[in-house]
Amino acid sequence: MPLRVAVVQAGSVPWDTPATLLRLDHWAGAAAAAGAQLVVFPEAFVGGYPKGLDFGATVGRRTPEGRRMFARYAQCAIDDPAPLAAVAAAHNVWLVVGAIERAGGTLYCTVYYLSPDGAVAGKHRKVMPTAMERIIWGFGDGSTLAVIDTPHGRLGSAICWENYMPQLRLALYGQGIQLYCAPTVDDRETWLPTMRHIAMEGRCFVFSANQWQVDGEWAAIQGGSAIIGPLGQILAGPKRDGEGLLLADLNLASITEAQFDLDVTGHYSRPDLFELRVNTSLQTVTSIGDPIDHPEP
Repeated sequence: MPLRVAVVQAGSVPWDTPATLLRLDHWAGAAAAAGAQLVVFPEAFVGGYPKGLDFGATVGRRTPEGRRMFARYAQCAIDDPAPLAAVAAAHNVWLVVGAIERAGGTLYCTVYYLSPDGAVAGKHRKVMPTAMERIIWGFGDGSTLAVIDTPHGRLGSAICWENYMPQLRLALYGQGIQLYCAPTVDDRETWLPTMRHIAMEGRCFVFSANQWQVDGEWAAIQGGSAIIGPLGQILAGPKRDGEGLLLADLNLASITEAQFDLDVTGHYSRPDLFELRVNTSLQTVTSIGDPIDHPEP
């Protein structure tokens, strides 16, 4: 049976997470009504991508106003993905949702995987925030680089400019990714060729979901969402005309057909020459309560 996938191109409601969650429910419902089984949302959809804001930070200087703005932004983040999981269950779909995650005093740009039974099947924290993003977001680690099994195929994601990290892409290819999600806010014309390259390189389906923002105090984000096949063919998009859904029916057998002449972690690799090692351990600052080894008396 073909897999119907929906990519949502829509924007957050700036500074208003409850209103954004209503938008999440609306678009997930619209995708489900269109027959989608997997629905992919943009980067930072819940919590927002505050494009154009500087949070009062310059080299060697932070302003009180910027600190207050960061505190306000942190209030928009989520520390519990249960509301996202409830949307997946309500519409009986797999959801891939970009959200700003709050953990202690740090924010992370995160993608959550939510199953139709309302479970959190996994998450990925962005390992490399880009440029000024490092002012407001922490760095993820290798513990959330996993590709997960779903009834529809092996699912994973790389967020925005993580897609320009060859090692990270290879880590995903090495786990047999088939459904490659690329939530982003990069709306430049150079983004589509990157998505087509990844689909061809990884012999996978690529879903690039971008926000659409034109009004308000955050700078515009002008879409460009697309769905790409494993030979680089554009199956839907790029969408440049506002909010909406992109839909495509996928046959995973076409991945095997595409791997006939290229499998970058199989017959087209040279492990005798090249090796990638990935540290997938959770990085922690403190370890409380671990036993201390004492020498025998």
